[in-house]
Amino acid sequence: MLDDLRFSLRELRKRPGLALTAILSLTLGIGATTAVFSVIYGLLVNPYPYRGADRMIHLTVLNERGERRWIGITGPQLRLLRQANCIESAAASWGTWNLTDTGADLPEDVQSIQLTGNAGSHFGVPALLGRTLLPSDAPDGQDPQPVIVLGYRFWERHFNSDPTVIGRTLQLVHKNYSIVGVLPSRFTWEDADVYVPLKLTNDANITYGPLVRLKPGVTFAAANAELQPLLEQFAKQTPDHFPKKFRVHVRGLNEQFVEHLGQSLFLLFGAVALLLLIGCANVSILLLARGTARQHELAIRSAIGASRWRIQRQLLAEALSLSLLGALGGVLMAYGLLPLLVKWLPEYSFPHEAVLKINVPVLMFSVVVAIVTGVMSGMAPAFQFSRPQVAQLMQSSSRRTTGGARGKRTQSVLVAAQIALTVLLLTSAAAAINGFVHLVRTELGYDPHNVMSVGIPVHQNAHVSWEDRSAYFGQLLSRIAAIPGVVAAGISTNATPPSNGNDLNVELFGRPSGQQEQARANFISPEYFPVLRIPVLQGRVWEHREIARGARLAVINQTMARQYWPHGDALGKQLRFPTLKGEPPFTQAVAESNNWLQIIGIVADARDDGLRKPVKPAVYLPYTLQMRVWTQILVRTRTAPLALLNRIRAQVKAVDPDQQVFGQTRDLEQWIERQDEYAYGRLVAALFSAFSLVALALAAIGLFSVVSYVVAQRTNEFGIRMALGASRAQVIQLVLRTTASKVAVGLACGLLLSLMLKGILSKFAEGSSYDPLFVGGVMLLLVLTAALAAFIPARRASSVEPMNALRYE
Repeated sequence: MLDDLRFSLRELRKRPGLALTAILSLTLGIGATTAVFSVIYGLLVNPYPYRGADRMIHLTVLNERGERRWIGITGPQLRLLRQANCIESAAASWGTWNLTDTGADLPEDVQSIQLTGNAGSHFGVPALLGRTLLPSDAPDGQDPQPVIVLGYRFWERHFNSDPTVIGRTLQLVHKNYSIVGVLPSRFTWEDADVYVPLKLTNDANITYGPLVRLKPGVTFAAANAELQPLLEQFAKQTPDHFPKKFRVHVRGLNEQFVEHLGQSLFLLFGAVALLLLIGCANVSILLLARGTARQHELAIRSAIGASRWRIQRQLLAEALSLSLLGALGGVLMAYGLLPLLVKWLPEYSFPHEAVLKINVPVLMFSVVVAIVTGVMSGMAPAFQFSRPQVAQLMQSSSRRTTGGARGKRTQSVLVAAQIALTVLLLTSAAAAINGFVHLVRTELGYDPHNVMSVGIPVHQNAHVSWEDRSAYFGQLLSRIAAIPGVVAAGISTNATPPSNGNDLNVELFGRPSGQQEQARANFISPEYFPVLRIPVLQGRVWEHREIARGARLAVINQTMARQYWPHGDALGKQLRFPTLKGEPPFTQAVAESNNWLQIIGIVADARDDGLRKPVKPAVYLPYTLQMRVWTQILVRTRTAPLALLNRIRAQVKAVDPDQQVFGQTRDLEQWIERQDEYAYGRLVAALFSAFSLVALALAAIGLFSVVSYVVAQRTNEFGIRMALGASRAQVIQLVLRTTASKVAVGLACGLLLSLMLKGILSKFAEGSSYDPLFVGGVMLLLVLTAALAAFIPARRASSVEPMNALRYE
């Protein structure tokens, strides 16, 4: 076999044009396949470094509508949860808390996660330096020790990867923490910068996120059944933290990512598999053309004793050598393509613990793909030319040998298959692009241009009273609004579109209280609507003097007005949110905040549930009605908004020297681009387009090769026709006519395939749609490409002088 490969390489050096074309065809297919497979492998195989990651779960419930709800449990409930038979380990976290590095000249935003002392053993990941959190860092009933564990990226950024950092002090919000450890690069739980010990309390108002690992052998169904009565007991103790009716539905750590990104990746993997098949067909066509030219050589080999298997082995070795060289080029291409692919993935569409790179299993996959493609590419030529008609070939010239009817049929089938697969890719790309264009042109109902959202996290034990927090937010708002270059500013606690508000049960005055209705509650200042340019259609918006005294007023959107007051009499009506209460010191609310609210205005609809879903009923409430330990300020500017961010930070610091803004401040156009449906749509449309254009180029090369080969074999015939009076146009027409049948069959099959697989594409690529104009454009593009690929060798055939053609032998 090694001798065959060495001989194959010598043969390829004699035909560099054919070799480079074939290798490039396989490089493109194998490179794209390897890059997409790398992401799939990183997402599905060992995405987490945690011990028993396949048994770690998210504890969620489904309400009576089947909607998923994340739940929080109290300290005593966590202790009961640990005693469940199905649970091996249970820890808890207390969300992401933004702290300030007060040991630096300028306040720096530091994202922290508070974890129970057993979190180190729960995750089971050894520290890179020092140690992880220990139970002694947070003894029950005592204040936690002032220790801190650094995330890898924060250690790189803040301490320049200093290996002597253990034992040093980090000051956060004027509290000194002793650094006891640095975590490895793959430990990125919740993307926090630092991890600090958590004090579990018995306060029923404070809930924690449970971190659970099941015992070996426990299925999710068994865990659901065992935990159902326990969580129902918890719901009786803290009814505000659970839906009225629910069923437990635990989920694996990776399930949500596979559910969302998996479909797009498998769709793209299907696309690159088609691209690889087109490349294989291209190589087969080239090898068939080359094999026909070598029939004299193969006949001589057979005549002097070479067996059929020996000839097949040699031809397969040539195809295999091409595929191995293509795999080498494909791996090099994948190294460049993979970072681009990862960059285009939605930011939070995959676990950041996952390693997306070209590793040994991926390289092994590339080798296997290369061997398979080599066999597939060489199969047709090997079987076609392993039984040469020795007597006939020895009496004829190779240039007059066309390979027989079977060879012509094989070439025709390969060309038609190439065209069909290219049509399938192009129409799929057109459908994805059409869906993405519709998404981009979605009517938002607000103007995101030149607007940014500035997050303000309030420190623990700061501005704890309702009056103090209200005055603090108001002062920040007035300071930012006065900055030169700012057009307007408004508070948007949770109302930054296009996915905004909290779904809460709402009661409408005069209707049965048992009737379950839901609306999205948004807490804002009156400037919110002018900042986003959302028009007020009826009534008015509250004034600052009203919300300063905690007035219970509400503004609703058109959808809610039409749904609940279809006769246009919503103004003056009353509604209330029964669960709208304060939970001091973290959430401050006015007295009787869950009492009746009067509707004083109706505004136009604006997207509040993503870019594709219909607008939900929305209620806009004064931000002072319920103030959390963070808020957002929407800022409209005359120029690019992020250019004013440093001025805004300076004004925030002038109000409170220890106050920072969120580290990742974005404008609202970036908020739109970060929406899952936008990011997934862009990813699928862009990559499908790139792969389909490559497929179009490969199909054109394949068709060009076939027509060039046919022209070369029929040079004698064309010379005789022209000597007998045929014009150049007639010769060109003859060549194009023989090509048109192959192209027509391919177009028909490809269109049929596209229609058959339309439902699958719609399922895996949400929003994609087949527009007849787009499909027609694709067909026209392919016809023009095929015509150009066939016309160039046809024109060359017509330009041959008859006497030269007759002497062609």
